[in-house]
Amino acid sequence: MTETAWSPCVVVVGSTMIDMIAYVDRVPEAGETAVGDRFTQGFGGKGANQAVMAARLGAVVRMVNCLGTDALGDITIDNFIREGIDVTYVTRTDRASSGVAPIWVEADGTNRIVCVPGANNEMTTRQARSAVVAAERVDVVVGQFEVPQAVTAAGFAIAKDRGALTVLNPAPAYPLDSALMKVTDWLVPNEVELLKVARTFGLRPGRVDDELAAAVTKATGLKLAVTLGPDGVAICEDGVTVTRVAAPKVHAVDTTGAGDAFVGAFAYGLAEGLGARAAAELGCACASVSVTGAGTQTSFPNQAEVSEIRRGLRLAQVRAADDTRYVRNRCFERSDIHRGDRRPD
Repeated sequence: MTETAWSPCVVVVGSTMIDMIAYVDRVPEAGETAVGDRFTQGFGGKGANQAVMAARLGAVVRMVNCLGTDALGDITIDNFIREGIDVTYVTRTDRASSGVAPIWVEADGTNRIVCVPGANNEMTTRQARSAVVAAERVDVVVGQFEVPQAVTAAGFAIAKDRGALTVLNPAPAYPLDSALMKVTDWLVPNEVELLKVARTFGLRPGRVDDELAAAVTKATGLKLAVTLGPDGVAICEDGVTVTRVAAPKVHAVDTTGAGDAFVGAFAYGLAEGLGARAAAELGCACASVSVTGAGTQTSFPNQAEVSEIRRGLRLAQVRAADDTRYVRNRCFERSDIHRGDRRPD
């Protein structure tokens, strides 16, 4: 990435996984063995994916995570460094393996994922707080449900104290902890996750529509961006008005990681100072590119594609008028990137 004096600064408190992807014509029934077409292994985890997408767009990104002291952890650290992501607050443990995610992808691109969090569950609230406190500047902090909610809440609380925005991707679908909700600004679920959140708050949704989006926004008090796959995104900030953002029409090859591409790009957009609609347009554009290729991070827009997306959306013209907060000191200098082999104070 090309860093400028106002590069958006994003901290991701989140998961890492090694994706183990099998491509099959159809998934097997219970007790059945199916023969797959091919197998690939790649870097994943919702937190890692979102961090990579934000970094490729140009954000200064700090990752907060825990890995096992195994070979999978070693290559994960190397991958972050290649992507230009700070790993000072990525710790290691011998109490669990690094996280893995076996994935089945069918011929139409539909996927099924089993996450084994492993070391992700060894993250601590102190680690999250320390990472956000230590950043010289932070614009957005991002979290998901693949790590303990208390850890995310701890990082978000410091972010709020520092005037940063917080973006929560409630995936996989679990009930939302009240302490985490209190320090969340934006909730970014998909349709399944939105239904789960709605039921948690006593709503009885029949389907995902604008009425439900508005009702969830009103019930939670959070701003909402619901990802709708090929139908784009529904945004609600006030519990009344719902804005639809269309996704570019593409031929989907593999939808794995598309939601993470959206979240990482949406968080970047907010950190850069874009309004919600423009940030969602950026997210949809990045997610749409990602589904046209196989794999997770490997299918995310590269630098040439990022440049094309930015030109197409004319991001320089829609950035919020107040750019003054981007001339402060950067989160950290490139020389501050370490290998993540120490435990933070």
